[in-house]
Amino acid sequence: MIRTTLKSLMKPDSYPEAVSCVELIQTHVSYIFLTDLHAYKIKKPVDFGFLNFSTIDRRRFYCNEEVRLNRRLCPDIYEGVVELRETAAGAAFHGTGTIIDYAVKMKRLPADRMLDRLVDAGDVTPAAMRKISAVIAEFHRTAPTSPAIAEYGHQERIMYNWQENFDQVIPFENSTLPAGDRELLRSWVVQFAAEHEELFQKRVDDGFIRECDGDIHLDNICLDNGVVHIFDCIEFNERFRCCDTAADIAFLLMDLDYHGRHDLADDVIDEYVSITGDRGVTELIDFYRIYRAFVRGKVESFRLNDAGINPDDQASAKVRAVRYFRLARGYVERRRLKPTLFITCGLMGSGKSTLAAQLAFELGINTFSSDSTRKQAAGLAPEVPVREAYGEGLYNRQASEATYAGLLCTAEDQLQKGRSVIIDAGFILKSQRVKFAELARRHSVPFIILQTDCSEAENRRRLQDREAGGKSVSDGRLELLAFQAAEFEAPDGTEGMLISLASNASPAALADEIHSRLAP
Repeated sequence: MIRTTLKSLMKPDSYPEAVSCVELIQTHVSYIFLTDLHAYKIKKPVDFGFLNFSTIDRRRFYCNEEVRLNRRLCPDIYEGVVELRETAAGAAFHGTGTIIDYAVKMKRLPADRMLDRLVDAGDVTPAAMRKISAVIAEFHRTAPTSPAIAEYGHQERIMYNWQENFDQVIPFENSTLPAGDRELLRSWVVQFAAEHEELFQKRVDDGFIRECDGDIHLDNICLDNGVVHIFDCIEFNERFRCCDTAADIAFLLMDLDYHGRHDLADDVIDEYVSITGDRGVTELIDFYRIYRAFVRGKVESFRLNDAGINPDDQASAKVRAVRYFRLARGYVERRRLKPTLFITCGLMGSGKSTLAAQLAFELGINTFSSDSTRKQAAGLAPEVPVREAYGEGLYNRQASEATYAGLLCTAEDQLQKGRSVIIDAGFILKSQRVKFAELARRHSVPFIILQTDCSEAENRRRLQDREAGGKSVSDGRLELLAFQAAEFEAPDGTEGMLISLASNASPAALADEIHSRLAP
């Protein structure tokens, strides 16, 4: 029945307006049919406990709730609830046949103006993020509250939601969230809640528990002709929608971190606090960032059990789930990390940049690359290949000294601002490393050398794959490897804290090893 209905709705004549083509998108709870000008959203007959669309009456009710609630932030987009009927040609959104289901009908928003795409393309300015934050702040400032709504802010209700999350991810401990990471997160959450009981109660007493949106992340925001559209709120469960306003804004902040733009997250929270006057939001923001990352990881994991989603999309969902869970883990680790100077160290192709990117993502710190710095100083785009002989041209001694001097200044700037920083470079000479060790001593911060290594065969394979791919910022090539290896002065642990890593392991596993070494 479902397969026949889906097939029918891929036909343009199944719609009441002129349609040239139809595209189907699936989530774990919905089928979304995109036509030229509209989106038709049918709820799947699923029951996850916290969400129950198992009967047609429930689906009709929640379709109406979706329209009602989303018109708060997106009044001109949601057109209403429409009936899906039987016709001689199959299921259609017109005719007088038997009603077989219901759908939310909304105007189609331009895909290229969705915030996730704009952020990934680097097309979002701090001013645009402040505008979005202002819309959310005003929404929160006027959102309704009541004694019944305030109940959702009590600690026992919050911990009930957490326990439900922990229980629901158990089936995925061999795919997206290892049991050890789940227990680490659970222990941290329980301890934080126990230590901040008065803070949670103060949020209730001060009126910050309101009927919010519940699902403000990048995919649900569109910037179209200067207008902010925030759509697809939580309609299916009041306890996920009624929450601390800190939990609502934390979703957007977390998703910016997920997309590697914690700089934009700073703009969001600054604007939000300036409008709402809620300075207490920052005390709970990490707790709720972890919650939001965990929920997104759980939701993406659910897609792995949906037989209606094709294997390629499931594989992508698994990657996203793992990344969200790693971010949740990273939030815990970064809370106990004081400002630190990290440098990478190792031969070309040994996995330095991959490790630096993973660690920077999890810890929310900036990383600066010698490859990019070197080329920018020469007026070249980072991706432009430079095929110089070893130690010549752009890679001669003078250029290399200037590159490391520039990186040293950059590192000092970050440390002066009280931030950790990762310098991603080869650091094959001791003389290069000692200057950074001295910088760390001057600022009284830990100096961590992350040395990566792999077998010669693996090293050669990576360099060959890199050159075949043709998109790397690095100009390291197989014919240069032996020259660099001959010059390499391995660190011995006297320059700073040395963490040696066999980079044949996954980036997440390497990050785990670093977290373990740095743990109190």
